[in-house]
Amino acid sequence: MPQPALVPPVELMVRRARRKLDRLAPLQVPAELARGAALVDIRSEVQRARDGELADAVPVPRNVLEWRCDQHSPWRDERLCGRRLILICDEGFQSSLAAAALQELGRAGATDVIDGFRGWVATGLPVVPAGLGAALPAI
Repeated sequence: MPQPALVPPVELMVRRARRKLDRLAPLQVPAELARGAALVDIRSEVQRARDGELADAVPVPRNVLEWRCDQHSPWRDERLCGRRLILICDEGFQSSLAAAALQELGRAGATDVIDGFRGWVATGLPVVPAGLGAALPAI
């Protein structure tokens, strides 16, 4: 008798994370930004250079995300304080895990974009050449 396929633990983590999130389709993001939300691009510098940037996004490397988004951290990014955070990665997996982590940090409204940057592009939303998006503040 064949054994049932095991779901990889990382897939279970993503599923658990997404149950906590009110995920947004790419076309929902502009309205959220108009209401004061912040779009946080956690794609790598290499990905942003290769594929382009989102003009209204704040780029934050994933390895420092919690420090930039913790409103009590001395390393916080003031542009992200007091705002709903919408994370975007390349395909929407890493951002789901990161948004759930931010919720645990106390950022209750944190969420992410379904299908990530690839979904954004497929929907026809604007992308700008690398270097023309929001710049990281000096640390």
